[in-house]
Amino acid sequence: MRRSVDLRGAHAIVTGGSSGIGLETARQLAGRGATVSLIARGESRLEAAADDLRHGGATVQTRAVDVSEADALRSAIGELADAAGPCEVLVACAGVARPGRFTELSDEVFREMMEIDYFGTLTAMRAVVPGMIARGRGSVVAVSSAVALIGLFGYSAYTPAKYAVRGLMESLRAELKPHGVHAAIVYPLDTDTPQYVEEQQYKPAELQALNGGFRLLSPQEVAKAILTGIDRRRFAICPSPAANAMRVFAGLAGPVLNFSWDRAIAKVHSANTPPQKDRYLP
Repeated sequence: MRRSVDLRGAHAIVTGGSSGIGLETARQLAGRGATVSLIARGESRLEAAADDLRHGGATVQTRAVDVSEADALRSAIGELADAAGPCEVLVACAGVARPGRFTELSDEVFREMMEIDYFGTLTAMRAVVPGMIARGRGSVVAVSSAVALIGLFGYSAYTPAKYAVRGLMESLRAELKPHGVHAAIVYPLDTDTPQYVEEQQYKPAELQALNGGFRLLSPQEVAKAILTGIDRRRFAICPSPAANAMRVFAGLAGPVLNFSWDRAIAKVHSANTPPQKDRYLP
């Protein structure tokens, strides 16, 4: 079995690090001796997260940046590296999910998903990968979603962005491996985070019915899977057996899953559709 990566003194950067999966991943990285840098949009929540980690003995620095603002993100990562050393581990967790029916979502929602979920990940990767290649080591991890394995009703804006992250990381895996740099992608199912709570208000009834079949993961579970993936230099990181089954069998089981989900959606439609009056009766 591969030994754990020695993270003592390593500089780890986590985008989306103020809450949820990002914060828990930073906590576990710090527990392994890494210096952690947190990047997130909300300054007050970011500083609260940093204080929480510092109370546990972690060395933490922060930058309040919207990852969709490429120049600001690149500058922030450069400043963090100047202060704490070159990035040895990048975990790109920053992301948003805005479910809704395709015809009811605005164009801005589709663009926001790509700008934050995909381009936010891409910009962070481009900021640290050249240095990792030059040093011949490092890990870059992108948190995608199980919807990057098979699309779901109600995620027509979110799914393409996460599929794009999957494509990016599959290409990076092949390019970076000869240089000794580890690339990974994470496929979590629904996880108990502030983002998950936020998106509940937008979920169509059909999507609620589909989500009911999966256990809600904890951020700690996902973070532990990420650290294990880094230690074992895994490319595909699946924090639950269900996510792993989807990864392995999505291509084969897609028609079966779609049939099952179509039936669940039809039941929701049937329950919400009033009976039609016979047009031949007065």
